[in-house]
Amino acid sequence: MPDFELFEGNVKKTLKMFRHDNTILIFAILLIVVIGLLFLAGFIFYNKIENNDVIQQGVYIKGIDVSGLSVDDAKILISNELKSRMNDHIVLTYNDIEYYVEIEQIEARFDIDSAVEYAFNLSKKGKMFDDITQYISILLTNVNIDLDLIYNDDSLTRYIEEIQALLPDQLSQASYYIEDDKLIVTNGNYGAEIDTMKLKNSILYAIQDISYNTKSIDIPTTIKYPDPINVLAIHNEVYKKVSNAYFTKNPYAVFAEKIGVDFSVNELMNKISNDSNAEEYVTDLIYTYPEVTVQDLGQEAFPNLLGSYSTKYVNNPDRTTNLRLASNKIDGFVLMPGETFSYNQTVGKRTISAGYKNAAIYENGEVTDGVGGGVCQISSTLYNAVIAADLEIMERHNHSFVSTYVPAGQDATVAWGSLDFKFRNNRDYPIKISTSVSGGIASAKIYGLSREVEYEQKLETRTIKNTSKSLVVESYRVLSLNGREISRRRIYTDTYKKH
Repeated sequence: MPDFELFEGNVKKTLKMFRHDNTILIFAILLIVVIGLLFLAGFIFYNKIENNDVIQQGVYIKGIDVSGLSVDDAKILISNELKSRMNDHIVLTYNDIEYYVEIEQIEARFDIDSAVEYAFNLSKKGKMFDDITQYISILLTNVNIDLDLIYNDDSLTRYIEEIQALLPDQLSQASYYIEDDKLIVTNGNYGAEIDTMKLKNSILYAIQDISYNTKSIDIPTTIKYPDPINVLAIHNEVYKKVSNAYFTKNPYAVFAEKIGVDFSVNELMNKISNDSNAEEYVTDLIYTYPEVTVQDLGQEAFPNLLGSYSTKYVNNPDRTTNLRLASNKIDGFVLMPGETFSYNQTVGKRTISAGYKNAAIYENGEVTDGVGGGVCQISSTLYNAVIAADLEIMERHNHSFVSTYVPAGQDATVAWGSLDFKFRNNRDYPIKISTSVSGGIASAKIYGLSREVEYEQKLETRTIKNTSKSLVVESYRVLSLNGREISRRRIYTDTYKKH
């Protein structure tokens, strides 16, 4: 009897354990099925995300909703929205004078393509869990993608330099010029210097803020003091050893004469020491003249006309006097290979004592009378001749307004102490400049020796913007051979104010 009871107890215990294990098995099977279904649903959802041909919901670019749009549609929407919201120029102000930064001038644009491609590829990185997590996160919180601003930093830097040169109370460094047999050194004056980096950041921020509606940006400046007058450096530039001019024909070569020039360093130093705040210092130049000059060699030494240009002028007596004075300073100038021509250094400071008259000039964005008015016509005429002669431009600036004597984009303005016109003789042979002012025509011709293959050079311009306030022009240096265009290179983008 006891054995039967023991057997019965073992059977009941076994049945109980079987029922418990069966429950676990059923639960495990159900759990696997649920996990499988969830994985399958997740995979189906992931596959839908990966193969979606539009941008997911909750995505914005620069605050513009691009949800549900294709890549092409999103690009069109962003482009149109930016055009409608953005200003096409930024206004800068200094002492009530306004300057305009044209968006085209610094080649500023937003990288729409990259932003849209990035938006489209959100939640499509290839990892299912990560993509699903990002997709849900964007749906719940949204995401706003900024646009990268692309611009030409060199163009922006040059534009700020142009503004610096036009500031009414700008810094003026000590300089010098030669008038007859005198060396005249002008003292520098402290002035405003633009904080370039700060102004750049303000301009770029204004462009990036597509809701920008601030009336203007104040140009940030600091007070800058001029460098001390360096008499020894001036002496190194002025001093020349005398030599005669000569030329050879085999090979053809010209060696220009050099007039010996010197001055007393001690005398000039003493003058500066005795009155450090004087406006200018004058000292005598000591000349030693060569026996043979380039002019003595005759035109035979410069057999070929390399480039020429002429402009018309109205015979206003005072203005015509200024044209002739500037032209006479340049006429006959010989530039050796590698040398740089400076208009301001060659023509000198335009003063009453030098014979210049009052005539119309552009100053601080306005037309007014000033000593030497009209000399920019000579620099502009020479600029076009230099282009035709295939010489290298080193420095050139456009006027505030379009000139009457050359088309927009073909002028070269100058101002003593700030704006200069410079070019370098990048040829292997010397050049001779011939300028004249007569009968209503100002002319500039450049002579030298033609190369074995001489390309035709000319300056062409294209208007890229014309509004009631401003005109933006691009200028191109066009290279041709036998009437066929070889190359076309953009060299400047100029902005002019409208009257």
